[in-house]
Amino acid sequence: MSTSTNVTSLCDSEDRLCITRVYQPELIVIPVLLLAAFLCMMLSLCFLTLFHKKEMQHNSQRQHGSNRRQHLQGIDAPPELNPLDCEVVPMTVHKSNTQPAELHLSTERQHCSFEQITPLSLSFTVKPENIVTLYQATMEQKPVVLRVLNESADSRERQVFLGFAHFLSELGPHPCLPRLLGVVRDRVPLIMILEGLENRDLLGFLWRCRKEPPGLAAPCAITERLLFSMARQIASALEHLHSKNCTHGNIGARSVLVDGDLSVKLWGFGPAFHRRMQVGTSGEVKKIEMRKWQAPEVLAHQPVSQRSDIWSFGILLYEMVTLGEPPFPNVMASELLQYLQRGKNLKRPKTCSKSLFSIIKACCQWRPQDRAPLKEVISMLQRAESHASDTVLLQAPEPLDIEKYMQAAGYGEAYNFAFL
Repeated sequence: MSTSTNVTSLCDSEDRLCITRVYQPELIVIPVLLLAAFLCMMLSLCFLTLFHKKEMQHNSQRQHGSNRRQHLQGIDAPPELNPLDCEVVPMTVHKSNTQPAELHLSTERQHCSFEQITPLSLSFTVKPENIVTLYQATMEQKPVVLRVLNESADSRERQVFLGFAHFLSELGPHPCLPRLLGVVRDRVPLIMILEGLENRDLLGFLWRCRKEPPGLAAPCAITERLLFSMARQIASALEHLHSKNCTHGNIGARSVLVDGDLSVKLWGFGPAFHRRMQVGTSGEVKKIEMRKWQAPEVLAHQPVSQRSDIWSFGILLYEMVTLGEPPFPNVMASELLQYLQRGKNLKRPKTCSKSLFSIIKACCQWRPQDRAPLKEVISMLQRAESHASDTVLLQAPEPLDIEKYMQAAGYGEAYNFAFL
């Protein structure tokens, strides 16, 4: 039966009210529901639009404040201008399973100022880095090194920069590791504030000792006892890193810093950080200039291990006793693995005592399991230090030729500790 027949049977054709009641669902209920849905959708869109405008205004105000402070940074200003005022955000590490780049900082801010800001001079010519610029300065009358991320850095480079700061904070405090004093990240540029050591890197310090006139009054006079003391401090820092399940992988005189009292601190954590960021990668040595310091298994593209650090520590002892001569000077870096495979190793320098050379040999064994454990190395250094001479100075047979050094050490480009 048709709809019109139903309407005719129920209502008179002139009764409009009756007909409306019959068609009530189609004429009233459905349109009202559609209208209600439309109004709800419009209200939602208005709410989202208003929220977006407020967020844009907030970001604009924050960006405007950042730009205004950027003109006050002064990091590139000549040192004779006013000191750089800043807010240092001290770091507090929250143990979590987050990626290293997710750096957690406390919200507490400490007012400070940087003074006497000058570019950090390098030990020798180095290929410039486009991402990070280094400055030396004073903060609260103490020397610091400012590791400044260039303002042109993208978001990934900023993440890596903060990730490196987080990595350093995870290593924890140790008297033989440089202190990370803080990170400025509430404005551009990002700045990492590191403890500054007066005599800079050990390699440059050893080279300066070659030029100084001999005598115990010289500012860089190194006796055998002092050498053992320095080596023990480095080994102590390395033991601390290993306890943190961190393999250094870059041990060498270039990666050690020297303070004014001739105490030393281990640095050069760049390769360790990059390995942490690229979990599962091999320990292949990609930079030819690092080969002379690496263990045979690393030269054979095996992963870097704590036993590899012990080999490199032995090479460091060779650098120290020779006042900065390159290891394996008559062997090309690309041929070092074959040289070691033939059973050859470091030759005893003329200025090296038997006790020191025995420690070098204990560290530089072909098989990793044959190398002395780090605790044993520290004990050997302590015993040797107690019997070592404190009056006879280490001397080099001849002045150092930088060009010959670069060639003998296998450096493709020059190197500097602070870029790590």
